[in-house]
Amino acid sequence: MKIAAYPVFMPRGVQATILQPDPHVPVDRFGPWLASSRVLVRARPLWSGPVPTPADVGDGVVLLGGTMSVHDRADHPWIDPLKDLLVQLVEAEVPVLAICLGHQLLAEAFGGSVTVADPGGGEHGAHEIFWTGMGRQDPLTERIAVGATSLVAESHSDVVTVLPPGATLLASSERYANQAFRIGSAVGVQFHPEASPDLMGRWAELGDGDAREMRRSMQRHDTEVSRNGRLLAQAFSGQLRQRSLAA
Repeated sequence: MKIAAYPVFMPRGVQATILQPDPHVPVDRFGPWLASSRVLVRARPLWSGPVPTPADVGDGVVLLGGTMSVHDRADHPWIDPLKDLLVQLVEAEVPVLAICLGHQLLAEAFGGSVTVADPGGGEHGAHEIFWTGMGRQDPLTERIAVGATSLVAESHSDVVTVLPPGATLLASSERYANQAFRIGSAVGVQFHPEASPDLMGRWAELGDGDAREMRRSMQRHDTEVSRNGRLLAQAFSGQLRQRSLAA
């Protein structure tokens, strides 16, 4: 008897590309959190290779932070091509999560403004952010924004002072208005959902701060901070999965 042959559809794995501008700013806990949601994570260090094309990034992108500024084009020639890539990804409706420097690059790529070395001194350590109504409804942040505020890890001196035209504000802090925003398929967050107490301590040391006190302070708050980061990773994984199924 001849057995009819039917095509077998094997779903490809969900894939995310981590774009890393700076060796001092790794993906830290966010990589394992994505992997626990069955996302294949690929890291692309920007200092040692070309900026990828939209076809090379898989189902979405996490753009990490860095110690450079968005205006350091002479020392970091990948900055302008990276901003071009962000525009292309949003045009193609590819999910993007842009963190700290990434948040600032995303804002500038779409016509926003960034102040370098803000006179207010930035934010360092655990800080509260305040969700807008849209932040409480956004599919990426709604699981974190169940209350009016959330505790997050901050480490920045540069700030987004003007959002891009058409962007939706998702969160603010007491000191800085633009803590999170969405533009199309991309969300920028000024805070660091990926950062562990140990990484926050290393950053404090790089900035001539008290690494031991920073670690101790962040460990006291890590139950809430890590919960918020994990929920963000899970929500982003869900968006990657939707993208993969639609491809």
